[in-house]
Amino acid sequence: MEKYTAKITSKSIEQSGLPSDYRKVIAEYIWNGFDANEIGYINNFSILDNGLGVDITTINETFGNFLDSQKSNSYSNTGFIKGKKGKGRYSFTSFCNKAIWKTIFNSEKGYISYDIQIDKSDSHNYRIDNNKLLKDVDTGTEVIFEGFFGLTADLLESIDFQEFLASEFGWFLFLNKEKDYKILINGEEVDYMSLIGDSENFNIEIGESNFKVSYLRWSKKIGDRYYYYFLNQEKLEASRKHTSFNNKAIDFHHSLYVESAYFNSFKPTTQNLPTLEFPDKNQNDEVFKALIKQLHKYVEDKEKHFIRDNKAEKLIEKYHKNKVFPIFGKSKYNQYRRDDLENVVKELYCVQPKIFENLKPQQSKTIVGFLNLLLDTSQRENVLSIIENVVNLTEEERKELASTLKNTKLQHITALVKFLENRYNVVSILKTLIYDLEKFTTERDHIQKIIENNYWLFGEQHHMVSADKNFEILLNNYYKFLEENGVKSKPKVLEINKKNKLKRPDIFICRQLDTPDPKSNENLIENNIIVELKRPSVVIGDEQFRQVEGYLRFIIEEERFNSQIRKWKFVIIGKKVDSYITDLYENQENKGKPFLVQSIRNFEIYAMTWDDVFKSFELKHKHLINKLDFKDSILEELEEKGVSLDRTASDLLTQKIV
Repeated sequence: MEKYTAKITSKSIEQSGLPSDYRKVIAEYIWNGFDANEIGYINNFSILDNGLGVDITTINETFGNFLDSQKSNSYSNTGFIKGKKGKGRYSFTSFCNKAIWKTIFNSEKGYISYDIQIDKSDSHNYRIDNNKLLKDVDTGTEVIFEGFFGLTADLLESIDFQEFLASEFGWFLFLNKEKDYKILINGEEVDYMSLIGDSENFNIEIGESNFKVSYLRWSKKIGDRYYYYFLNQEKLEASRKHTSFNNKAIDFHHSLYVESAYFNSFKPTTQNLPTLEFPDKNQNDEVFKALIKQLHKYVEDKEKHFIRDNKAEKLIEKYHKNKVFPIFGKSKYNQYRRDDLENVVKELYCVQPKIFENLKPQQSKTIVGFLNLLLDTSQRENVLSIIENVVNLTEEERKELASTLKNTKLQHITALVKFLENRYNVVSILKTLIYDLEKFTTERDHIQKIIENNYWLFGEQHHMVSADKNFEILLNNYYKFLEENGVKSKPKVLEINKKNKLKRPDIFICRQLDTPDPKSNENLIENNIIVELKRPSVVIGDEQFRQVEGYLRFIIEEERFNSQIRKWKFVIIGKKVDSYITDLYENQENKGKPFLVQSIRNFEIYAMTWDDVFKSFELKHKHLINKLDFKDSILEELEEKGVSLDRTASDLLTQKIV
């Protein structure tokens, strides 16, 4: 065995800043394996690569040097040199007493195999042994570790160690997929793909130069990876530059790798000097500046999409959970106001996340509440001025924010107009069916179908329980609705053993309330509405009233319906009412409720004409309908299409809504 002395002492080796973390130590040896060439893996805690081996004729320049490696003077085949200082080979001293390199390299004489050994106790010396001349073998190096301390098998097999390797080598393995690079532990491949949340490959053409770009977004922070890495044709790193997108608060962990022949003669410089003073390409080159500009725009767009898809939605959820948003009424208009506020908060967060980051709950409520006040007034555009007083915005961010406020306002108005227009059309079609097509319009084929899809006419925020179903089905649907809304008291099948159970109310809608009853001071759990529809030719009188009163009596007598903290409203609707109904109106005048004809405890019956229904809608939305100037053109449309005013017209109008 031949003994050689490195140009350093054992004490100096131990004091040279070698890594003490066993994971980093092992990573150093794996990097050495990759730097040697092709594939590295761990087996029984030896590390084997099929690289070029260690040339014995240059042993003094490799193992003989410390803090001065050959790798620092020439690129490896991977292009990502880790062992530039030559101290990684001594890292084993932090967890074992001996390391043996069994290496094979191809010399002029043939394949030479030999061992290199370093002992912790005599680390400034290395020994060469078992020198052999071989034929037709593969080159490569295996590092074998012996005499362990502070390191156990369970540490090497732990999830923590595997995640560390995936974090350390994931980007490198991904970029070299075509070379089939892998790291295996006991035959199992380290899963690095789980760390990649998003990836994309694309090309950029600038003049005569082509750049192949690989974008990676990591699912978690794996170190300082916010760089553009510039690689030449051989994938050797020519330079790197910070992307500047390093906002820790949003977890946008990313790397971009740019390969091009353009970087074959690229020389990094941060000096602001004319390009002509440098024979090689550098950061001051116009092509490089144009490249950076396009890369910056790409990453900026990626970050915004990431924030919108991942972070902004979570912010909205968090604000709802912590009751940061103000309470809105349940009308459709208030729901649009709520959606508008959520959308503006979301878009503001995408433009400038730091507006909402690291705020205390009360601070969040203040800024969101203030936004809500401004958005509902003509001062909407002043949001921009206020935000500028909170954070410094670039000119580009300012323009984007101004555009966002303008667009969300337009979206808000457009949605509201479309919403009202749809409702206005429903009312217009009903008017046509009832007044112009009275002879051909039936309750079941036309009016019933339209109201099933537009029961908002009788109450906002209600839930359809049943339509044209008998009381037994209605009861089961009713309990199903209650169960879906938190009331768990429904048996599998409910049966009603009473006559009239097969009676079929036209529409039954229900809404849960938290409104206190002024009489009992208890909260009303449900507000229930049953609607009885009549074809245009029927005049509402005593017979129709008795029919609905029969529904009321049926519910009063059914113990599963008649809780006093449920409120029931029955509405009968027709084209006209007779004097009998008019007399009932007068009898209920003292209650101060329009259209009321009977009131018993928590049960009320109302009789309305279709004109009453339509007029109620128009009065409720008068200020908006007048401004928007909707046109009632149903008959004109039918005439333009050549549709006669008969049963066909009634069917077509019904189908248009349904």
